[in-house]
Amino acid sequence: MDRGKALLQAAEILWSEWQQGSVIPSLPDDCRPSTRAEGYQVQAAIEARSAGPLFGWKIAATSPAGQRHINVAGPIAGRLLRERVHASGSQLSLAHNRMAVAEPEFAFRMRRDIPPRKLPYSAGEVLAATASLHPAIEVPDSRFADFTAVGEAQLLADNACAHDFILGDASPHDWRTIDLSQHRVRGQVSGESRSYAREGSGAAVLGNPIDALVWLVNELSSLGITLHADQVVTTGACTPPLEVLPGDQVVADFGQLGTVSVTFADQLFGTNGEIR
Repeated sequence: MDRGKALLQAAEILWSEWQQGSVIPSLPDDCRPSTRAEGYQVQAAIEARSAGPLFGWKIAATSPAGQRHINVAGPIAGRLLRERVHASGSQLSLAHNRMAVAEPEFAFRMRRDIPPRKLPYSAGEVLAATASLHPAIEVPDSRFADFTAVGEAQLLADNACAHDFILGDASPHDWRTIDLSQHRVRGQVSGESRSYAREGSGAAVLGNPIDALVWLVNELSSLGITLHADQVVTTGACTPPLEVLPGDQVVADFGQLGTVSVTFADQLFGTNGEIR
C-alpha cells in the first residue's frame, strides 16, 4: 500500500474509534506509523476530519513520571480539536473514557502567528507572541486498549491521547511577573461519597510552563507547522492526575491566576460548553 494512503487509513481507524468510544489493541501492521514524523502525519489527517478550525495544541509527557508511564523518551504534541473544547463549569460524560482522569494545566493563548524557521525560537520571542495565560483542565483518553504499550509513533497518531479540554478565563493577574515554575496549583475532587485534593506546581511541566510552550513552538517549527494567533497551547499536567468518577466535580485552583472547573456524568449527551 502507498505509504500516504496507509497513514490516511490509520487516521480513519483512530477517528472511528474516537467517535464510537471504542478501543483497539494496535493499528494494523500495514498502516501503523513507525516514526514521529509519520505519527504527526496521522494526526494531521485526524485534524482534517474535525468540524472546525484547529483550536490549539496540547503537550503530553512533560514530566519524567509521565514519560515513564507511557514509555516515551520525551514530550509529544497533540492537537486540540475545537469540538472537544468546553467552558469552565461544563458537564462532561465519562461513559466511554477509560483513563477517567482530570489534569490541571497552564494554558496560553497566542497573540500572533509563529511561523516555522530553521533557528529555534527563544523564550523571549515566544513570550512576545503570547497574549494571555489561562487555568485549564485536560481530560485525556486513548483509542488504544493499553496506551502504555503501543509506543511513541502510535501515541502521536492517537493525537497524544487528546480528548476533552476545559479552558478557564484569562488570568486577571499579570502572570508575566510570576515565576510559574514555583506557582502552586491545587486540584480538588468532590464526589458524592469522597473528597480529596492533590497539589503541584509549574515545575512539573518541563521545569516551567513557559519552557514547555517554547518546546511546543520549536516542535511545530521543526515540522513546518505555524502556531497561529488565537490558538491555545496547554502545557501538561502540573499536579498528579486526578482520578474521577461520575458525579465528581473537579476544581483546579491556580490562586491569583484564577480557577477552572468541570463536573462529570456517566451518561452520553451533547456538549454543553461554549467553545470560545
